[in-house]
Order: sequence, then structure tokens, then C-alpha cells
Amino acid sequence: MKTETEKANQFYRDMLLIRRFEEKCVELYSREKIRGFLHLYIGEEAVGVGVMNALSLEDAVLATYREHGQALARGIDPNRIMAEMFGKMEGCSRGRGGSMHLFDAATRFYGGSAIVAGALPVAGGMALADKMMKRNRVTVCFFGDGAAAEGEFHESLNLAALWHLPILFVCENNKYAMGTAIEFSHSETNLAKKGSSYRIESHQVDGMDVEAVAEAAETAIKKIRAGNGPVFLECLTYRFRAHSMFDAELYRSKSEVEEWKKKDPLLLLLQKYPDININKYEDEVARIVDEAVTFAENGTWEPIEDLEKFVYTQEAVQ
Repeated sequence: MKTETEKANQFYRDMLLIRRFEEKCVELYSREKIRGFLHLYIGEEAVGVGVMNALSLEDAVLATYREHGQALARGIDPNRIMAEMFGKMEGCSRGRGGSMHLFDAATRFYGGSAIVAGALPVAGGMALADKMMKRNRVTVCFFGDGAAAEGEFHESLNLAALWHLPILFVCENNKYAMGTAIEFSHSETNLAKKGSSYRIESHQVDGMDVEAVAEAAETAIKKIRAGNGPVFLECLTYRFRAHSMFDAELYRSKSEVEEWKKKDPLLLLLQKYPDININKYEDEVARIVDEAVTFAENGTWEPIEDLEKFVYTQEAVQ
């Protein structure tokens, strides 16, 4: 068992890795090494790190298109993630998924999804299969506040409650569905109440406090494993960057962003644990990120003759 201080150091290191990895992606995007859409997790690191801390290797994870942070926190090799960003065959999705579709069967990370709320019904199916097979697994489904306005959200929560499914619903409420503020898209902005309306145990959590998220996730996972059905966590967080690299970010003020940066999850943890060796982790993370970029740069492009591979087959999948 790790001590509180040891856990805090691990949390800081994991969040720092996500932060520096994402910052490097911004640089690589500007150099056109990474193409297509790019959604950054900067500011929301405490949610992914806190929740992943509570999971076992047998649990399944489904995420959104802003999933680099969860993928790193779940333990997917940063080299393979960066190679995927570059579109190289060494990537975790063979270079075919890119930023929004990271996948890794070994860690049971079943991908980001470009479809808002798309992971919710999939999570229900996976959890139902585990329950029917009597496997003591938990399925964790990450989604944003925008997804809570979609029909799949209500259908999935309703069935999860009716069927008593082993699901942890994690709503990363960053206050904006793309460029729409939550008060303009939800008549009830306390999204945890939506979970409660389906008789699912639901809680609001400070999503900028990694320890608070970890504690809430651990408690929830224990209850789910004990057969008590699904739990809903609404993690109140904030993205420091625009919705995507294509976003002009005209819908919120710079002063609002600066106010939220005072709640930076890395800063908050350092304030509580001032003895964390910042330089040690900065050096370690810099090496990891640099190695990931080198790995991606040296990766291979898929041959043109393979472009139709995996698109359609009449052979049965084994």
C-alpha cells in the first residue's frame, strides 16, 4: 500500500506526463507533424489520473475524442500513442485512428470515439456481457457535459439502472460543449441530478483535485464490484485550451480562463505537497516525451497497397 505522500507523487508525475505530452502535441501540430483534429486534455488531468488509479487491469475503459490523457493514465505506451498521432503503423491503432481513436486491447482501453455520447451504449453492452458471464469487472465510461444532452445518455443510464450494470459513468463537465456554455444547453446544470433521476447513485466531484477524484472513484468502484449497480460521477473541471486546434475560442473570455488556471490540478497538488520533487519529474517526463517523438518520427507509413486492408472482409473473425 502506498502512503499518502507516495500517491501524491505518483499523481503529480502522471498528470505532468499528460500536460507535457499535450504541450508537445501543440508544437508538433503547428509543424504539421500531427494532422487532422486535435483535442487537448490540458487542465483536465486530475479526472483521468484520479479515476484510473481506482481501476484494475481487468476493467474496461471507454473515452471521448479528448482521450490522450486517459490513454496515458491507463498505461498505454507513450511511444505508441505518439506514433498514432503521426499516423504511423507503430501506433496503438496502426496509424488508422489518429488523435480521436486511440485503442489498446492489452490495457482494455476501448478507444476514444468521435461521436458525442457514442461510448455510452457501448459501455452498457460491455457491462451487460460481464454481468451475464459473471465476471467481476467494471466498465468505466468517460463523456462530456455535451453528451449529457444526447439521447444515448438517457437511454444508457436508464438501461444501466434497470439491469443493475457494473458501470462507472464519469462525466467530465468542463462547462462547454464545444463552444456552447452549459447554461445554454442544459435546463438543469447540475448533471449529477440527471443520474439520480434514474435512481443511480450520483455525486459531484471537484475535478481539479486529483485526490478528491481518486477517492470518489475508489469508493464508487468498490460499491459497483459489490454488486450495487452503476454509479455516476460528475467531475467539475475545465479545459485550459480551446475545444480543438481549429477553435477560435470566441465564446469565453480570457479572464475566465485565467481564473480557472488558478485551480490548475498540478498547482493545487503542489500547494498541498510542497516537497514533491518537481525537477525529478520534469526530467523524467521530458525524456519520455522526447523518446515518443523520436519513435514516431522513425515509424513507418502504411503501404499504399494495404489501404483497403481491414475495411471489408468476408472471413469470419476468430
